[in-house]
Amino acid sequence: MYEELTLPNGVRLLHEAVPSVRSAALGIWVNAGSRNEIAAENGSCHFIEHMLFKGTKTRTTEQLARESDAIGGRLNAYTTKECTCFYGHVLDTHLPALTDILSDMLLNSLFRERDVKSERGVICDEIDMYADDPEDLVHEQLYLSVFAGSSLARPVLGTRKSLSALSARDLKRTYARCYTGGNVLISLSGSYSAVDLDRIAGAFSALPAGRPLPVRRAVYRPCRVLTEKDCEQNQLVLAWPCISLTDPSRYAFSLLSSILGGGASSRLFQTVREKHGLCYGISAGGSCHRKEGLFIIHTGVSPESEQGALRLILRVLDQLKQDGVTAEELNAAKEQTRANLLMGLESTVSRMNHLARSALTTGDVPSPEELCARYDAVTGEEIRELACRWLDLSQVSVSAVGHPAPEDVYREVLGL
Repeated sequence: MYEELTLPNGVRLLHEAVPSVRSAALGIWVNAGSRNEIAAENGSCHFIEHMLFKGTKTRTTEQLARESDAIGGRLNAYTTKECTCFYGHVLDTHLPALTDILSDMLLNSLFRERDVKSERGVICDEIDMYADDPEDLVHEQLYLSVFAGSSLARPVLGTRKSLSALSARDLKRTYARCYTGGNVLISLSGSYSAVDLDRIAGAFSALPAGRPLPVRRAVYRPCRVLTEKDCEQNQLVLAWPCISLTDPSRYAFSLLSSILGGGASSRLFQTVREKHGLCYGISAGGSCHRKEGLFIIHTGVSPESEQGALRLILRVLDQLKQDGVTAEELNAAKEQTRANLLMGLESTVSRMNHLARSALTTGDVPSPEELCARYDAVTGEEIRELACRWLDLSQVSVSAVGHPAPEDVYREVLGL
């Protein structure tokens, strides 16, 4: 059972003791990502994540790295479209040191112009790395098109153009807007003491007060985005608008994803790969956000097999919408979900993530038993109705990277 306290500056601290372990996972979650940026500052939230490792008033970059390694755990960070997270996983005896390092990074980073210049090059290399990967590129191009004109469309890393215009002053301004008490949540799971909680609360009470940043809904529009790239396979994505992270039907949607493309026994895998041999892997699932989401089917196929694979995918979807799911499929999906959930929560890092993600999105942090009950309550008819409602071909989008066919071919196959 977790407990929550709110600091005077608005920071929320959620903590859950796990007496049987000797480790602790601590995460500092900032409710800001690329969708909170204006176009001119695209990439700044991710840039700030990098800068917080570049030295503080009391520690150099090298000292931060050396002290992190010395406590023998794991310290890392990442930025998404909707949040930035700094986290560590250490033995409970090193939790005070981890708290000191993380609070120093978040409160006392220097943002020197020379560091901005050097780190800009690092991030540009990171952009190139993802652009070289067709599997990443096919999703990036999809978002740029279906949510065009909104901040959700823009890449988390920014672009070379947007990064070139960002200065230390610009990053400090974004930092001041985003890193406020009301926009920060702290999540702790594992082995810790009351003294540890007091230390964390005392350290992060120094953040200035503030309110959570508002989020504007992004408008989806169906499109076809075809990207030429020299690679052996076509990376192919079909996408539909779907539910948000807060929608009550998210449990049924998760089971729908599992039945369609969640593993080797899923309908798409068995049909497209096992029976017809048209791909190596195929998956289906939601890419959901606070106010909107996408349902995505993704596969890699040869250009010659692409049309055949598309027709098989459409056949599988049509059969599910017509006939629904079998009791055997539904029970298997529930059991797989239950096993993944319960085994995952044996990790203190997973528990820390569960606390934070639930609190940031829905405000509701269900227990493992409550989660299992919500999945168990889903019926086959709910899943069929969701498929009929959301997987409408008139709303489908296509993103293909490699040697895609002309757009008219996709329109014909999809009946558009």
